[in-house]
Amino acid sequence: MVAHTVVDDTTLSTEPAPAEGGRIVLRDLSKRYGSSPSDPFAVDGVSIDIRPGEFLTLLGPSGCGKTSTLRMIAGFETPTSGVLEVDGKDMIGIEPNKRPMAMVFQSYALFPHLSVRENIAYGLKLKRTPAQRLKSEVDTILTIMNLVSFADRAPHQLSGGQQQRVALARALVMRPKVLLFDEPLSNLDAKLRIQMRTEIRRLQRRLGITSVFVTHDQDEAMTLSDRIVVMNRGKIEQIGTPDEVYRRPASSFVADFIGRANFVDTTVVDADGGGRAMIVALGKTMDVAAHPAVTATGDALLVVRPEAVRVTPAPGVDEVTGDYGRVISTVFHGETVEYEIETASGTLTASVSDPSVEDIFAPMTVVHVAVASDRGWLLPR
Repeated sequence: MVAHTVVDDTTLSTEPAPAEGGRIVLRDLSKRYGSSPSDPFAVDGVSIDIRPGEFLTLLGPSGCGKTSTLRMIAGFETPTSGVLEVDGKDMIGIEPNKRPMAMVFQSYALFPHLSVRENIAYGLKLKRTPAQRLKSEVDTILTIMNLVSFADRAPHQLSGGQQQRVALARALVMRPKVLLFDEPLSNLDAKLRIQMRTEIRRLQRRLGITSVFVTHDQDEAMTLSDRIVVMNRGKIEQIGTPDEVYRRPASSFVADFIGRANFVDTTVVDADGGGRAMIVALGKTMDVAAHPAVTATGDALLVVRPEAVRVTPAPGVDEVTGDYGRVISTVFHGETVEYEIETASGTLTASVSDPSVEDIFAPMTVVHVAVASDRGWLLPR
């Protein structure tokens, strides 16, 4: 079992504050790997203003451009076009080791022939840090990361979680303006991933280092981030807080990729253009929050999260019509029960928390289905 790192205010108060700054500006940043103008862009016109001290996550499926964007920020790839600045200074053409950044890799990238202490000290040695200061810096970060007892061990003598903490310590000891993470938790088991992301977020908040994190794991993005950049096919689909991208997705792609969603085809009765619309769904007229692009005419798509679908008994009802549906499947998860329900508006997924055994509906049961108007979100069709 990997020991859990405890970071308190007293320990961190002895830490010198990292260098001020760390604002990253990307403007129309693009990357094409082929030489032909017909070759597709891996990153296509990405613009992001990352605030100092912010934890920003690049999220999306494989091939969406998130890793290429991170590698351009780090200096491992040269942009085809666009602007890349840190604190107003142009970074394009500056070698990776001369940028005010440190990176934590998916593979840990520890030197197998060096001890934990020597791995952490490696970057400081390259910078010709005086011996006394180097020892002090390494000792401090060993304490912060709860690695003192492992200081003289080789990487192969550590667990995966311990190795990842060493990789993080090696980056933090450089006191960078910007900390970059390339899917650093993907090699850990589920329990260690939860533990490590808690530690990463705690340290990042305390030290105030601007951080850019790449992942395809939505749970990681939601729990770690101040803001999330959802990418698809080299472009940005949405930039927003975890709450915004979950509750107010900008597109059906974002709604489907972030968590799970039901999509109900509906017709707009009226839309005021100010973020509200009247629709008919599940046999009822509802006033729901709407994307600004929703107009008063035409079809639309109602996005409903499974936990927002309410399922109640429907005694004496046998027909699937209006707001009544038939349970297709029932799956018990312990803390929740998940239903697939056939309705006249399509199949819905409902997630009910902490149900009593006697309240669980068996397959083929007809139930009443409702969606609270304040839990729906309308997108243009």
